[in-house]
Amino acid sequence: DRVRLCMMMQNLLENAIKYMGEQPAPRIEVGVAEANGGRACYVRDNGIGISRENQKKIFDLFTRLSEDDDDSGAGIGLALVKRIIKLHGGRIWVESAGEGQGSIFWFTLPWEDTA
Repeated sequence: DRVRLCMMMQNLLENAIKYMGEQPAPRIEVGVAEANGGRACYVRDNGIGISRENQKKIFDLFTRLSEDDDDSGAGIGLALVKRIIKLHGGRIWVESAGEGQGSIFWFTLPWEDTA
């Protein structure tokens, strides 16, 4: 399902870019690592971060954490990402030490070992 998976990655990367804030040395990293007892992909940034209370609702439909009028989002991007990942049997979660601390969006998808 290349189209949906590309849409999912595009949303995660666009959010990392959009919420970089006034970071003087912006950084976005995409990779695979061990997490929760298995392999997981991640998109990590050093942007504005997410408070603990908002981490629980960030994937809800129509949830916008920014009240900034310049924020053109409708609050469906991360809800769509979660739906695509769940459709493929995966899971997504976010980690952030809080506002100003950056974020890591982790997700799993079923792996097929071809070796």
